[in-house]
Amino acid sequence: MLHILLAAPAGQGGGGMGFNIMLVLVLVVFYVFMILPQVRKSKQQKKFREALGKGDKIITIGGIHARITDVGETHFIIDSEGTRLRIDKTAVSMEASQPLNKDKEKEAKK
Repeated sequence: MLHILLAAPAGQGGGGMGFNIMLVLVLVVFYVFMILPQVRKSKQQKKFREALGKGDKIITIGGIHARITDVGETHFIIDSEGTRLRIDKTAVSMEASQPLNKDKEKEAKK
């Protein structure tokens, strides 16, 4: 009699289907909020670097402010105050002519 009272009711299974649905939902949320933005940012950076040309002012990842003097397939030749450097295209962080944030852009318009 005690054995019958301790046994699980017949209608309650392991709940495996609910766990699988939750796992899929967590993976979808992770993909949408973590992976997709990184992929978009990577594509934007690649497009930005491909659009750079001779004469553009840039800032490298290391903080060097320079002007592009020559463009190669995988590198730039830059000039910073008389010093010429050859850098990889992936070392370019941003254009020096871009405002760093929207507040500075608003101040410039005033």
